[in-house]
Amino acid sequence: MQLWVGLGNPGARYAHNRHNAGFMVLDRIADAHGFSPWRLKFQGQASTGRFGSTKVVLLKPETFMNNSGQSVQAAIRFYKLVPEDVLVFHDEIDLAPGKIRVKSGGGHAGHNGLRSLHTHIGANYSRVRIGVGHPGRKEEVAAYVLSDFDRADQGWLNDALGGVADGAAALAAGDTGRFLGRIALRPNPHRDSGPRIPQKPGNAPAPGVSDTHTPLQKVTGRFR
Repeated sequence: MQLWVGLGNPGARYAHNRHNAGFMVLDRIADAHGFSPWRLKFQGQASTGRFGSTKVVLLKPETFMNNSGQSVQAAIRFYKLVPEDVLVFHDEIDLAPGKIRVKSGGGHAGHNGLRSLHTHIGANYSRVRIGVGHPGRKEEVAAYVLSDFDRADQGWLNDALGGVADGAAALAAGDTGRFLGRIALRPNPHRDSGPRIPQKPGNAPAPGVSDTHTPLQKVTGRFR
């Protein structure tokens, strides 16, 4: 069993914010794959479904971003899971708009939702990072992520979310290549007209994990 968590803030005011990319992608997955209706559970909204023999619970915490870990911790305890069973979908300012990367563990890089998860369940969960671009100046980040996607963003955003949903079964099975391949098939790749992304040296991908790891670890090990 896997717990897939989307990060965001509840309510119509925040629904189209860049910070709500995690909520958006879970909604797309649930719709595309016939998951159960959303219902209130674990201080959030939960939906269940299957990819083959793998049961997946989708969770959108409604504790607001800064306290996301409370909701996730409650779900982990209920299902008797460990952090390695958790996959978190979140916005990422250090990736160009529409870029998708997968990683396991590591720091929270100042993301308040991830910071809360680190506090409540530790760092050993996996992540799907959804690039939203960077405003260019550090002091503008908070306002940027809490503002809505622009109309010009809708093409790449739709394709990024749809691509993740298209590849969700592969993601659950640990087939990294097929997951990323489904995203690449979408017709609106990122164009360089968006916000610039600060370059960080030494970000070469880590080697793949061994076959003794779980499917989620197989996905994430190659994209740390």
